[in-house]
Amino acid sequence: MISDPAKIIDDESTLRRDLAAAYRLAAMFGWEDTLYTHFSARLPGEGEPRFLINPFGLMFDEVCASDLIVVDLQGKVISGHSPYNPAGFTIHSAVHMAREDAHCVIHTHTLAGMAVAASEQGLLPLNQISLEYYNRVGYHDYEGVAFNLDERSRLQTSLGNNSALILRSHGLLSVGATVADAFQIMYYLNRACEIQLAASQLAILGQVRQVEPALCQHVSQQFQGVEHERQIVWQAWLRKLDRIDPSYKD
Repeated sequence: MISDPAKIIDDESTLRRDLAAAYRLAAMFGWEDTLYTHFSARLPGEGEPRFLINPFGLMFDEVCASDLIVVDLQGKVISGHSPYNPAGFTIHSAVHMAREDAHCVIHTHTLAGMAVAASEQGLLPLNQISLEYYNRVGYHDYEGVAFNLDERSRLQTSLGNNSALILRSHGLLSVGATVADAFQIMYYLNRACEIQLAASQLAILGQVRQVEPALCQHVSQQFQGVEHERQIVWQAWLRKLDRIDPSYKD
């Protein structure tokens, strides 16, 4: 049975389970950067946003639902006893402050993502996967390690209404109404970067073709029409994770 996205947003226990699952899956895919990079999920309720984030010190394959700490927009730990990474707080709090629809934020430092983030042209329309992000990804210029809370306003401007952000010389970021949405957006954004990195070897020989703009726009709209399928894919990922190691639910 497919989970109702509204129920996911309103149920803290499900949010904790899904966010912990996202960490475990990311470890499976090789997205982790030892103790660095972060995934967060906004908690339900009125008033100032509070969000779940991983405690600093755990590898992605160690994260369980009960480990996640609750932080407010001032950086105060509301629930949990472990510290968090300050740079992670800056980036995630910036998005949760500005985007009420961004209930989940995922940030990675993958090889392919950082390679594309280092390129002058950014993500190119080279293949069907990259076309999902055509005119739907923002770019943020590098300012150093994100310890400065003043950077939050600039991060918000760079992201705008997009579902993804390429942090130049840094990495990738995705946002979604649910963990399922943000995870699927990151999964295929990273895959698009992997394909671009592989295709760059052919570019040396002048053998890479970009998709023409009108077709890019058409395919992007096609993808928008099937975004509900992200929930189906997410349930499949959870079943796979349950078969491998269900301890993420603890």
